[in-house]
Amino acid sequence: MKRGLITALAIAKKDLQTELRTKESINASASFALVILVLFSFAFDLGREELYAISGGMLWLVFSFAGALIVNRSFARELPNDCLDVLIASPAPAWAIFLGKSVAAFLLLFIVELISLPVFGLFYNIHWTDRFGGLLLVMALATWGITVVGTAFSAVTVNIRLRELMLPVLLYPILIPLLIGAMGTTTALLGGEPMFGQAASGEALASLRLLVGFDVIYTSLALYMIEFILIV
Repeated sequence: MKRGLITALAIAKKDLQTELRTKESINASASFALVILVLFSFAFDLGREELYAISGGMLWLVFSFAGALIVNRSFARELPNDCLDVLIASPAPAWAIFLGKSVAAFLLLFIVELISLPVFGLFYNIHWTDRFGGLLLVMALATWGITVVGTAFSAVTVNIRLRELMLPVLLYPILIPLLIGAMGTTTALLGGEPMFGQAASGEALASLRLLVGFDVIYTSLALYMIEFILIV
């Protein structure tokens, strides 16, 4: 187990170094997220309360689209020079390979989200800084769910010619419960509702439990099935 975790960290470090050197995925996903946020701000002529009511939905739609661009490269970057075949044939366990790539994708998407938040607050006139701690928790839980499922489907579609098209088709239906929970919790937070304590609403707590349950279930499933996926 310890050796596998060290291998996972090494793979995550390798992927992050590769991405920070080329900046292919992070530039594309960050540019996409910022452009969509700016376009949405001009497309909707809504009052302040209406903007707060749909804030969580807009934010997580943008984050989920940006996430697909990042996870699509998780295994695809290993295709040149048959690096993926070498990685699979190495002594590294399949779950460690998957976990390392999921951690790298998680960190990259989290960076894109942190870049997008100030733009979101500026163009929509939404105050999020006083809710930053709660938002970080929701973002961490939802982002891990997006990346762990997306990385698994990236392994499934890596050898498909139209993987850029097939990945979103497979990914988004699975993410519906996660996105519902993330949207509900984020909207409640930005609207001023507390997440914890006696004043916390039942809806916000239910959405938070949904995020935690989704992460636990799909992380366990992905770690169990990734060996079969990579072998096939």
